[in-house]
Amino acid sequence: MKRGKGLTFVGDSRIQKYEKPKLNRDYSEFPGRTEEFWPDFLLKEWITGAVFLIGFLCLTVAHPAPLERIADPTDTGYIPLPDWYFLFLYQILKYTYASGPFNILGAIIMPGIAFTALLLAPWLDGVKERHWKKRPVATGLMLVSIAIIFYTTWESVAYHDWDQQHQQGQITFSNLDADDPVFNELIRTNCTSCHGGELAGGSGPDLIAPELAPEAVEAFVTNGSGDMPAFEGQLTEDEISQIAEFVAGLEEVSADEATNTESAE
Repeated sequence: MKRGKGLTFVGDSRIQKYEKPKLNRDYSEFPGRTEEFWPDFLLKEWITGAVFLIGFLCLTVAHPAPLERIADPTDTGYIPLPDWYFLFLYQILKYTYASGPFNILGAIIMPGIAFTALLLAPWLDGVKERHWKKRPVATGLMLVSIAIIFYTTWESVAYHDWDQQHQQGQITFSNLDADDPVFNELIRTNCTSCHGGELAGGSGPDLIAPELAPEAVEAFVTNGSGDMPAFEGQLTEDEISQIAEFVAGLEEVSADEATNTESAE
């Protein structure tokens, strides 16, 4: 320990006295290990950001987001699909004890417990070791969680009816008149829940593309067919006849024809 000159006494401590003020060391003292913020470091950051941005734009152009028809709150036949990072939760809601009467368990309680555990992890895990091999409980729980998320996401993608998903959101141009009283008073309340808000298909088949005769439509509505219930007794013969005439008159039109019709109206 140095004594005498060069020492400054502060209370009971001895602190080295510096002739020059202590300043941050110049970056040039560390050749090859550091660089100037401007322009070297900032330029690299800009180039990296530009590469990712251009890559993202290329992916967007190559695989644009699908455009679906206008959302209709009365169309209960439309089954929305969440983004890929929520597919595991979507799949969990299909299981027996997480759906139907147990929806609260699958939609709120189970995810709530998982996310609460993540928030409380710093307090629940008091182990001082940082290496994952020396933390078997935390490591095991994390591996199990990753396995569950991976499996349920895969299962949701593998067993989803993608053809129906594409069909139910597909834009269809037709001569359907949404202001027609028959559509508003009869079809919207009895048909759109299964056949879609524009009758282009949902959980039930498309009613626009096939050429249906009024007699065939009237027979289906009266007696039912397959999963379709019979409406005899719920609707009068005159109402069933009006629905049959309306549906039989539906046909697909081009986008230009649909635009011209809307403009004329």
